[in-house]
Parts: sequence; structure tokens; C-alpha cells
Amino acid sequence: MSLSSKPEIVPLSPGQEPPWHLLLLADPFREKVEQYVYAGSVFLALLDGEAIGVLVLRKQNSTMAEIMNIAVAEAYQGMGIGRQLIQYALDVAKAGDYTRLRIATGNSSIGQLALYQQEGFDIIEIQKNYFMLHYPEPIFENGIRCRHLIILEHIL
Repeated sequence: MSLSSKPEIVPLSPGQEPPWHLLLLADPFREKVEQYVYAGSVFLALLDGEAIGVLVLRKQNSTMAEIMNIAVAEAYQGMGIGRQLIQYALDVAKAGDYTRLRIATGNSSIGQLALYQQEGFDIIEIQKNYFMLHYPEPIFENGIRCRHLIILEHIL
């Protein structure tokens, strides 16, 4: 399947409920997502009015912002929407005068790790056993147990 048009990326409207079905694709534990989603800026990738992607961007300090959550509906994965959301996050971070943009993912997120590095993010840290210590249930992805948190950073 290919897209006939490029999704529009817009901020979540005030009072609008975040798209939990998308947010939970990136992080399956709602309690964890709730800890950051309301403290960040939420952006939606809309196609014909339907939210098919989500991005949560949050200020960490005066020089760094972090992508806290990024997800694309399964039916639209592999079509460049995740890349479009990352480019949007980079543009927002640059416009906000940040000098660094950070993102973290699990060791089992092979496609995401490749995408982030293709978009100029470098691995700066690995927190061993993070998901085993901080999540109530095991997470498996691509036939791999998610154990370690991999932190990547893009210098703007």
C-alpha cells in the first residue's frame, strides 16, 4: 500500500484526548505513558482527518528536548510517516533553540534503531536491564526480549 497524499502533522488540540491506541504501540504500559504525555507536546500525523501517527516531544532542559513517544499505526508503517515525524521533531527542536534532540528505545526495536541512526541520531548510552527493572511484564519484539534502553542523540 502507498499513500496518495502526505499526512499533515498538527498539535493535539487543547482538551483533546491523546490517541492511546497509537501511544501504546510505542510503550505498552499506559501508566508509564501517562507519566510523560501530559508534560509534553503531542503532535498527530493526520491522513484524511484520521490520526495515523503520534509524536510526543518534551523539553528536558534549556538545551535539550526529547522524543518521548513516536508511533505509526500498523497499517501505515513502512511508508515514511515515522521519518516524517522525526523530521518534524527536529524542526520543532531547532525552532525552539535546542542544541540536542534525544530519543530512547529498546534493544529489540531493530527497525527503529536503524531509522533513528539514518536520521542522524548517534547512540550515546545503553542502560542495561532497564526494561527488566522498570516494567512489570516482559516485552518481546522481533522475537527478542527487550532488556536494555538505548539512548540516542542528534546534535542540532
